[in-house]
Amino acid sequence: MKILDDVKLDYSDVLIRPKRSILKSRKDVILERTFHFPCGKTWTGIPIVASNMDTTGTMEMGKVLSQHGMLTCLSKHLNCFNEDDFDNNYMSVSFGMKKQDRELFLDELLHIPSEYDDVNFFCLDVANGYSQRFIDFVKDVRENWPDKILIAGNVVTAEMTEALILAGADIVKVGIGPGSVCTTRKIAGVGFPQLSAVMECADAAHGLGGYIMADGGCTNPGDVSKAFGAGADFVMLGGMLAGHEECAGEVVTDEAGDSYKVFYGMSSSTAMEKHSGGVATYRASEGKTVRVKYRGPVDNTIQEILGGLRSACTYTGAMRLKDLPKCTTFVRVNRQLNTIFDDRSNI
Repeated sequence: MKILDDVKLDYSDVLIRPKRSILKSRKDVILERTFHFPCGKTWTGIPIVASNMDTTGTMEMGKVLSQHGMLTCLSKHLNCFNEDDFDNNYMSVSFGMKKQDRELFLDELLHIPSEYDDVNFFCLDVANGYSQRFIDFVKDVRENWPDKILIAGNVVTAEMTEALILAGADIVKVGIGPGSVCTTRKIAGVGFPQLSAVMECADAAHGLGGYIMADGGCTNPGDVSKAFGAGADFVMLGGMLAGHEECAGEVVTDEAGDSYKVFYGMSSSTAMEKHSGGVATYRASEGKTVRVKYRGPVDNTIQEILGGLRSACTYTGAMRLKDLPKCTTFVRVNRQLNTIFDDRSNI
C-alpha cells in the first residue's frame, strides 16, 4: 500500500487565467483540427465527440454532429450498417469485450469484413482498460485492421496510456469514474480526478505520437475548455448531450407537466437488464439511471459549447484550438461559480 501525496485535480478545482490577446473576435478562432494518426490516416474536424452510450450514441445524434464536423461514437448495441445516413468520416462503430473468448469475437468480425470496409473509426470500449486481455485485444484488432483509427480505453494513468498506444491505439480514452451517471468511485472506490488524468495521459500519449480523448466529467461548456486546455485532443460528452431530441428513448411527461428523457450509465442495472438480462451475481451496478429534462434539438447545446470554446480561446490568445494548451494557465480555486441564483431561478 502507498499514498500519492501530490494534489490531483478535477475540472471544478480550477479556472483558466485570462491573458493578453490580439484576437479581435470569437469568430476568428479556428476550432477545426487536422490529426495525423499513427495508423497513417488523417482526420479533420472539431474534436468534440458524442459518447457511445445507448441514449447519446445514436444515428440521429451522429447526423446532427456531423454537420458541425464533430464525431459520434455509436453505441456498441446499435446495428447501424443498414443505414444510408452512416457518415464514415464523423461516426465510429464501437466494440466491447463482452465475449470471454477474444479469438471467437475477432473471428466473427473477420467473417463480415464488408460491413466495416468503409468505416474509419473503431472504438474499443471497456470500463476497465487495465487488463492484459484488453491490451491483447487492441493488438489483435490493429493487426487485422491496420488502416482503422482505433480509439481504446478507458484508463487514467500515463503508463497504461503508453501501453495502449504501443499496442496499436491511435487515441486513448481517458476517464474512470467522472461521468454524471457513473458510480464506480462510489461502489469500487476506484478513480482519478479527471483534470489531472487528462494532463498526465496527454503528456504520455503525445510523447509517442498518439492522442487522448477526455471521457467524462464535463458539466458545462467551461469544463470542455478546461479539458482541451489540459491537453486533451478530443473531448467526449455524455450527460451534456443527454435529454435532447436526437437521444434514444421517448419523451415522457410527468403529472406536473414536465417533460424528460431517461439517461443511464452503461454499467447501470438499467443497461445490464436491457443487454445482459440483469446484474450478474458476481458484480454490482456501477451506474445510475436519471431523468433529464427534455431539452429539444441538440443544435442549441452544440452552439453553446462551441461558443464557450471560442470564448476561452479569445480570453487566452489562442488563435486555434490546437494552441489552447500552450496558452492555458490554470489557477486553483475554492469556488468557481456564484450560485446565489441557481438554475431554478432562471426565466
